[in-house]
Amino acid sequence: MTIRERIINVLQEAFAPLALQVADDSARHAGHAGAREGGETHFSVYIVSERFAGKSRLARHRMVYQALKAEFADGVHALALTALAPGER
Repeated sequence: MTIRERIINVLQEAFAPLALQVADDSARHAGHAGAREGGETHFSVYIVSERFAGKSRLARHRMVYQALKAEFADGVHALALTALAPGER
């Protein structure tokens, strides 16, 4: 299973998202800090979940980073994150 697939599985289980998009942006970061051969180090995540309702942007990010703790330990270096509650844009 790829790290991207793991991220999707973890986020689906943790947040039951209404919308979820996960993109591996590693190729755009080749040669930068944290990049490694083979990629799977830099990701963009767009997630919409009821669980973010009433939470600040910082709290939402902390929730996602906590859920993905194992993936960061396995080599994920950076996450560009958009975490929204339903109805937000």
